[in-house]
Amino acid sequence: MGIQSFLARHLLSGEKLVAYFRKQGVTIGNDCELYRNVSFGSEPYLVTLGNHVRVTQGVYFITHDGGYWVLRCKNTAYYETFKYADRIMPIVIKDNVHIGINAIIMPGVTIGENSVIGCGAVVTHDIPPNSIAGGVPARVIESTEEYARKSESRAIMTKHMSPKEKKRFLTGH
Repeated sequence: MGIQSFLARHLLSGEKLVAYFRKQGVTIGNDCELYRNVSFGSEPYLVTLGNHVRVTQGVYFITHDGGYWVLRCKNTAYYETFKYADRIMPIVIKDNVHIGINAIIMPGVTIGENSVIGCGAVVTHDIPPNSIAGGVPARVIESTEEYARKSESRAIMTKHMSPKEKKRFLTGH
């Protein structure tokens, strides 16, 4: 791991992390949150994040199909066709998207606005706007509107609290 990769993964946070990834070529909109241990892969300049996008820890953006390595092997029937081949495609994340911990976004995927990608999801195809998606491979589970309706009765109003106030509220003290 190079020093730049180490810094991005372990020492930088907040706006410094956003600035670091912009220097690597990632297009990042306004009001985005990037957590540590995010990987934009070998072609970060092919990843575009819209406005108000949150990318949580351990998310991988994969812009190339590494499986071509097998097809380029000299000892296979595929070698002549694939010896110089790659499959590299951009990834586009539209506005107001949350990508959960350890999700993997595969080459050529577009995630529509107002969507949530669940933790550990492997997104292999486009996700339409206003969708909640999860699983391996990721599939649409429900609409954002259905998620909001279902979540309304479960919501607790702690976002305005300090960590100490939140702990006291959640532990019942």
